[in-house]
Order: sequence, then C-alpha cells, then structure tokens
Amino acid sequence: MVVFDLDDTLYNELDYLRSAYKEIAEFLDPGDWKALYSKMFSLYRCKDNVFEFLSTTHKTEIGFLVAMYRDHHPDIELFEGVLDVFNAIKSKNGKIGIITDGRSKTQRAKLLSLGILNYIDKIIISEEIGSEKPSSANFEAIENALTGAEYYYIADNLKKDFLAPNTLGWKSVALIDNGRNIHFESHKFMTPENQPMEWIMSIKDINIE
Repeated sequence: MVVFDLDDTLYNELDYLRSAYKEIAEFLDPGDWKALYSKMFSLYRCKDNVFEFLSTTHKTEIGFLVAMYRDHHPDIELFEGVLDVFNAIKSKNGKIGIITDGRSKTQRAKLLSLGILNYIDKIIISEEIGSEKPSSANFEAIENALTGAEYYYIADNLKKDFLAPNTLGWKSVALIDNGRNIHFESHKFMTPENQPMEWIMSIKDINIE
C-alpha cells in the first residue's frame, strides 16, 4: 500500500497559486492582466496580503476573491516520474491512496486537473473526515479502507506529515523541497518523531520492488 500526500509531493503547490492568481488577474483587469498578475505574485513573495490589496484597488469583496482562488479550475502538472511510479505500483497489483489536508472541492479539483483519479483507490481529505494531519485518524481511515501488509507514506512537510505514520508503523518517505515548496521550514522540525525513515530527491527515486 503506497499512500501519497498531494501538495508539493505530486506537484508544486506554488503552481496552484500561480494558476489562481492568473485567473483572478484576467477577471479584474482583462486588458492589462499580466501587469496585475506580476504585482500580485510580487506581493505574495513579499508576504503582503494580496487579497487585501486587490479589494482596495479593484473595489472587490475579499470573500469573492478568496472564493475565486479556491474554486478555480487549476492549471497544474504532475512532477516528472509520478505516472511511472503509479504504473509500477499498479503493475504489481498494489493500491494507491491519497491523504491530504484542505477543502474537498479544492483538493478534488487538483486531482482531477492532474488526471490521476483513475489510479487512486482511496482519497482522504481533511475537510471530508473532520480531521487534519498530524492526527492519526487520517491514516487509520486508509488502513480501514485498504488492507495491506505494509503501508508507505510519501510526503514533504516535516511539521505534520510523518508523526502519525511513524507512530503507526508505516514506512515514511520525505520528498526533499525542490526550492519551490510552499512550506519550507523543515529545519525547524528535525526531531526524531518528525523525521521520515527515508529521504528522496525526486519521485523518480521511489523504487517499486
């Protein structure tokens, strides 16, 4: 049983943000959206409140902008090698699961855009079960749905991804930040309980035996 996180594990979450910003910019200023998009992304990288800026400059409710962000159809792509790994798992009659935090509509839109729903045997989304990582409930939901001799969890966020699977006896594997991860403070969580059993530089490094 091989279970994956979604954001910054199967694709870069920053690309979701870029996709949403582009759609919002095109809506607010169709004649000069690229300049607005550039401004938005710059503000984000400077840790300024992008939605507050847009609300003020374009007289638009923040709630409307947030809804556009969350509900847009994302233009995102899988990391190289993901489909090869999925196909290798399936060729050995393995099962594939997803455990991800976030809103149901948003996370399912990402999975649909990535084109991998037909590979996934079970999806656990925090909003749908009322529990977020690092709670063990999310991982136990996979165990209850899909029986297996061994469980592997591949993810990226040391703050919350590996505490529960380590406790439950899963094999935990961390995909190292490629420099574009949304969460980039792994150095703060290098305690034994937070660390994975194994590190990989790329999804392509996963060896399906």
